[in-house]
Amino acid sequence: QVQLVESGGGLVQAGGSLKLSCVASGSIFSIDNMGWYRQAPKTQRELVARISSGGSTNYADSVKGRFTISRDNAKNTVYLQMNSLKPEDTAVYVCNADVEVIGRSNYFYPYWGQGTQVTVSS
Repeated sequence: QVQLVESGGGLVQAGGSLKLSCVASGSIFSIDNMGWYRQAPKTQRELVARISSGGSTNYADSVKGRFTISRDNAKNTVYLQMNSLKPEDTAVYVCNADVEVIGRSNYFYPYWGQGTQVTVSS
């Protein structure tokens, strides 16, 4: 089994910064894509940022230039550095990873964390 655990969320003032972390653990053989999604109440979940195993990245237009996604493959960890935060960034942020499990080669299963709350005050 594989587990993803996020940390780093909290309450910050507009213009401030937070860094989120997500650690994948368990019977992991390899990890392909990792990403961060967010969802505010009564809204659709949106992709915030994604990073491939080789380091290629994609960002939502709303966060481009403010957020940076990175990963440490040796630690099975993905990060989201969030700068210049705005009240509209307030949401539950959820980590995602496509994981190849030991004993099940050539199949990458999408795992999700439970989410961490980010609240930005004006």
